[in-house]
Parts: sequence; C-alpha cells; structure tokens
Amino acid sequence: MTRKRKRLYAVLALVAGLGVATALVLSAFSDNLVFFHSPSDVVEKHLPADKRFRIGGLVQEGSVKRDGLLTEFAVTDMRHTIAVRYTGLMPDLFREGQGVVADGRLDGQGRFIASEVLAKHDENYMPPEVAEALKKSGQWHEKQGDHTKLAAPK
Repeated sequence: MTRKRKRLYAVLALVAGLGVATALVLSAFSDNLVFFHSPSDVVEKHLPADKRFRIGGLVQEGSVKRDGLLTEFAVTDMRHTIAVRYTGLMPDLFREGQGVVADGRLDGQGRFIASEVLAKHDENYMPPEVAEALKKSGQWHEKQGDHTKLAAPK
C-alpha cells in the first residue's frame, strides 16, 4: 500500500468519524428539543397526545383549583383555552391573570399534563414566548414603558 493510499484511508476514516459524531449530537439534540405553543396553536394544529412541548399564556381568572399537591388551571391566549393539570409544588408567584409556561404532554382528553410549571418573576416580566403568542392573537397592547398590559377582551 502506498503512502498516498494510507493518507486517503486515514482522511476518509476521520471524515466518517466526524459524520457519526455529528449525527449522534444532532440526534441527542432533537430528542431534547421542546417546542413552545400557545393554546391557539394547540387547538389549530391538533397536536398529538404524548408529544412533549411547552404551552404558555395567561392563567385564566377563576380557573385555579387546588387539592394538596394537585393543581388544575386553564391557560389562555384570549382566543383559546387549554386545561392544565400539575402535581407538585407551584411557583410562589403563580396566580390567576399572570403569565405562565408549562412543560408536559396532552392526554387523550385534550388536557395538558404538566411536568413543570414556570411563573413570571416580577410585575414587569412576561415570558417572551407568551408575549409573542399574545401579540399573534391581537390581545397585546403596548404602552410606553409598560409591556404587560393587554387589550380589553372583545
């Protein structure tokens, strides 16, 4: 075997190894990738049950029901509403009318079973995904210096 051929095989083996490593990294990345959807997206796109994603919006007024560690509430983007069920400790700042993002899956009845719930951390913050979903629904109303005001429901 000539020197050129040995180098060619070494380069090909290196390229193949890099290809396999890249494929493994991308596979691991796609398995851990979680998409964000608003309640309107969930209803309009008919997302399949048992597919993991994040849902975000506002906690609907009057929807929170607690029984020990079990909390049921509704997330809305002012166009559509999705029922959410979560077992565990809720964030201290979780309350009705505030922005929330929940990570989990839909069950067979269209209810979202959350494995994690994230609440906004102060009065001037709303998760960017929730703000974007509200802007898409036409419910977002910006005033100078205050980005958390919503347009009046229609």
